Amino acid sequence: MPTSELLRLVGTVFIAVTLVVLGDTAGKLLTSGGVDPFVVAWSRFTLAALVLLPFSGITRLELPSLLNWRVLIRAAFITGGICSILTALKTEPIANVFGAFFVGPVVSYVLAIVFLGEKPSRTRSLLLGFGFIGVMLVVKPGFGATKGMAFALMAGAFYGAYLVMTRAVANDFRPRFLLISQLLIGTVILTPIGLSSDLPQLSLNVTLLILLSALGSALGNYMLVIANRKAEASLIAPLIYSQLISATILGVLVFGDWPDAYSFIGLVIIAASGVGSLIANRHANSAQPRRV
Repeated sequence: MPTSELLRLVGTVFIAVTLVVLGDTAGKLLTSGGVDPFVVAWSRFTLAALVLLPFSGITRLELPSLLNWRVLIRAAFITGGICSILTALKTEPIANVFGAFFVGPVVSYVLAIVFLGEKPSRTRSLLLGFGFIGVMLVVKPGFGATKGMAFALMAGAFYGAYLVMTRAVANDFRPRFLLISQLLIGTVILTPIGLSSDLPQLSLNVTLLILLSALGSALGNYMLVIANRKAEASLIAPLIYSQLISATILGVLVFGDWPDAYSFIGLVIIAASGVGSLIANRHANSAQPRRV
């Protein structure tokens, strides 16, 4: 990939993941204030679907595609991921949650090789393994692990699978269709749970947070669909690590949550793994023979 295209890809992914973090920051403010995480997830899918449906360009001929098994599984993955991460954010610092969440790129990398036939790279494998060590330092399995961090790991696994399914269907469906399909399907999945839960009293603050949660996540994931049309999932995976920057900054500014020593070291390792993977990809591409 040429340098200019790579830089555009990096910029697109960073903006996308920052929007997702903004949405999850709003979600954490809601859940820490007593709103059920599943209600937040339901409102996120439902409101985003209602707002974006008129702009989706969906046609009658595309409606049967909503029942395509790949489209359904992809939507189920992102629904499970969002429910899991909102549950984790209710009790855990946002930077730590996203640190654990970054088991996702490892899952995405492995699944892309197994199911999409993408070629493994020894260097990238080592770097992602290095990043996984960082994830474990954040999660602290066996010495300080919490239920919330388990949900964060679950969210990462769901999201890694979602990234691979997005890559698998990105060339077969329009980006706007893929976005609206996950919103509509997620709404259907979560509506029975949302209606059976205690709904919050709507104030201006709660309404604004719900809107930010819904639209930030939706727009961010739409931009990731665009990115997946331009590059392999195994390249997108390490770029997702840039989410740590946004998560750490917002965690400090909004919640005053500073990572502890182990978590900070883990976050640095995860970020270094992502940067290393990107550099390795750049060198691999520059080593390929050019056409004349």
